[in-house]
Amino acid sequence: MRSNVCARSQAVADNWQTGTMKVLVAMSGGVDSSVAAALLKEAGHDVVGATLKLWGGASDSGCCSVSDVDDARRVAQVLGIDHHIFNYTEEFERHVVTPFVNGYREGLSPNPCIECNRHIKFDLLFERAERLGFDAVATGHHAQIARSDDGPRLARGADPAKDQSYVLGYLTAKQLDMLLLPIGHLHKNEVRAEAERLGLRTWDKPDSQDVCFIEASKGREAFLRSRIELTTAELIDEKSGEVIGTTDAAELMTLGQRKGVLPGRHGEKRFVSRVDLRSRKVLVGELEDILVSSVKVDASTLTFARYPLNSQTPVWVQCSAHGTPLAARLVQSEDWRLEFDVPVRPVAAGQSAVFYNYDEPSVVEGAAIVSS
Repeated sequence: MRSNVCARSQAVADNWQTGTMKVLVAMSGGVDSSVAAALLKEAGHDVVGATLKLWGGASDSGCCSVSDVDDARRVAQVLGIDHHIFNYTEEFERHVVTPFVNGYREGLSPNPCIECNRHIKFDLLFERAERLGFDAVATGHHAQIARSDDGPRLARGADPAKDQSYVLGYLTAKQLDMLLLPIGHLHKNEVRAEAERLGLRTWDKPDSQDVCFIEASKGREAFLRSRIELTTAELIDEKSGEVIGTTDAAELMTLGQRKGVLPGRHGEKRFVSRVDLRSRKVLVGELEDILVSSVKVDASTLTFARYPLNSQTPVWVQCSAHGTPLAARLVQSEDWRLEFDVPVRPVAAGQSAVFYNYDEPSVVEGAAIVSS
């Protein structure tokens, strides 16, 4: 199933290789956005780079550090394109950081990268690009856009190991129509080879793996403790009721998590099955005991890039950035639920479920937030 869903698309066509456009390229300082800008410049487009200043606090990782901004500026100099810095620190705090903190306070597992893409990198950046008269906005995401008479559709990137279509699952048809993804047809090693060929300083720069506003040297727990009081809780075996340990940060325990959970008496693996901040308890069990056949989704967050999915429509659903696509149906009764074909690990409330068309598994159709 996974090999089918992540297969390299054979029919994805973008429009960046033809014509001449005025393109604003979001340059994070990484190799992907550097090559995206370079390829557009080589194709003859009028290219301008923009780096978003998002985080006003300390940062040693992600796309918010001083070194990343400097890398983007120097790449722009090599390419001979203008480069600007857009300050969205207030908006980033309001739409990304504060909801991230509040989500953990409420027992959720928020995804700040999706919220950043949805509210900042696309909503605000696209609005600004339109005001400034740009024809298109480009990013270095590993995804592709299929364009047809039916309109644009978001497809997986050619490199299954780097595919980022999941984090773009909220994009509207209007945004997709204005978006260019110049490296989506390339594998990561090909992107680096292009950067080296062009003499770009970012050619061998490691990929960022961390939340950009959290210092990697300190971690998520230290960041949250600087803003909220974390909860001490007991770890309880849900079968026996036995207290097997404690945690001093229950907010960081996620459904399905194994790390930090002691094995059973006979060495059997145990996983988090429920987190109750109010009663200060974290229940754990063996894998077969925690599997679920469905999860509830927040109907208010159901948005679709092309068209709404009808109840009982079969879909592939992905619940994390690099998670295995799962066969499911989006079902409406008293509420909206995702019903899986086979039992799966529980999905933490606050995570995003991104739907892929069942007949064309490379195409994203929409997204929703999983609720408790």
